[in-house]
Amino acid sequence: MKIRYIILSVITLIASLSVSAKVRYVFYFIGDGMGMGHVNTTQYYNRMVLGNDTPLLMMQFPVASQAQTYSASAPITDSAAAGTALSTGSKTRNYTIGLAPDTITPLISIARKLKDDGWGVAVLSSCAADDATPAAFYAHQVDRNMFYEINLDAAASGYDFLGGASLRGVRKPEQAKEVYSALKKAGYAITHNPDSVTLLGSDRVMLLADPDKRGNDNSIGYTVDSLQGAMTVAQMTQAALNHLMKQSPDQFFMMVEDGEIDHASHANDAGAAIKDILSFQDAIKVAYDFYKQHPDETLIIVTADHDTGGMAIGSRTNRVNLNLIDSQRISKDKFSDYCRSLIRNNESMSWDEMKKFLSDKLGFWTTVPITENETKDLQVLFDKAIVARESQDQRTLYNNFNQFAVKVFDLFNSHVGTSFISGNHTANPVPVFAIGAGANNFKKALNNIEIPLLIYDLTR
Repeated sequence: MKIRYIILSVITLIASLSVSAKVRYVFYFIGDGMGMGHVNTTQYYNRMVLGNDTPLLMMQFPVASQAQTYSASAPITDSAAAGTALSTGSKTRNYTIGLAPDTITPLISIARKLKDDGWGVAVLSSCAADDATPAAFYAHQVDRNMFYEINLDAAASGYDFLGGASLRGVRKPEQAKEVYSALKKAGYAITHNPDSVTLLGSDRVMLLADPDKRGNDNSIGYTVDSLQGAMTVAQMTQAALNHLMKQSPDQFFMMVEDGEIDHASHANDAGAAIKDILSFQDAIKVAYDFYKQHPDETLIIVTADHDTGGMAIGSRTNRVNLNLIDSQRISKDKFSDYCRSLIRNNESMSWDEMKKFLSDKLGFWTTVPITENETKDLQVLFDKAIVARESQDQRTLYNNFNQFAVKVFDLFNSHVGTSFISGNHTANPVPVFAIGAGANNFKKALNNIEIPLLIYDLTR
């Protein structure tokens, strides 16, 4: 009986230590659309192609679990409801930002609570700063597409650092004037240079990508496209960290989203998704290096808002050759835009010219062994879609893809050995990785609403 009492006492002590860990620095990483299949595929590429015996950084964390992602209105969530769950600890309806399912009652995010508690706060995304996930940490709107209203909420948040590729709520001149006026009145200095953040002399900073050096209006761009001078998620994370250490060195909260993973997965572009997950690791390393200096006070959480596409290694042919990923030098988005530009500008292009383009950008017929029958099928569709202009685009959430581009990338994926079950979100659980003070609290299988509640409890 005495031994049993001692054992129970030890267990109770360990449990109390787990709950009472005091956290002063929180890094909350959200890989938009990053399911476990995405992580595993990237890890296989990391080991088999890059030759790294060391796993991806997030897979080295001592805690690895998973989270359910359903929303209040559907088994398959969208980013607005998922972002709200991850920020407030409450479920809501799809498309709703920071409001309860009644779309009236405001839900308070962990970022807002900590800011009101005197913490420094940074919220940033590789996509638009008013996109659904970052917006869920400061806005309260019925619809995620109310960008103008979301921008005004951003200005009113008073957070120390806001970052993203762009603002979508400023596309109408009259709205742009009001948004920028509100940001100025709130004390925000806007910059396009991550290295200039600490030189601005402003308590509040908004970092946006240079319009001439980003992928499109809504993102910093895919890693695979190698855009000259494009800002990276790691640079944004470092800029936010530098600013927070200047403004609130004793305690801060940072949310970092990588949205390119989601965009690539909607496109079923495995190569782009893999390369952006690797770039996401660079951002996580910024936090990890900080953690090593403050191991007893820092908590790093890496998770996703939902799975997009159900990405996996494996296809009908059962062939897998991840080495072919390195033949890809263009994203599906960019290639589809190129095809559409040929049609829009009425430019002529021969099949031989297209073959050379595909060889240069995707390794077709050189490193990727395209068969004679596959070549014939490609040429037939090229003549129909590009030469005769007779094809229809395939619509996804973030882009409309030229039919020829869809065929080309489906073929590329089949040779690589990757597949997707959908061009949309799935109900698959998402990974949760944790390291640092209180990380053991995230060991169990989770519901996504538990994550911000556990984080906030650890800051008390």
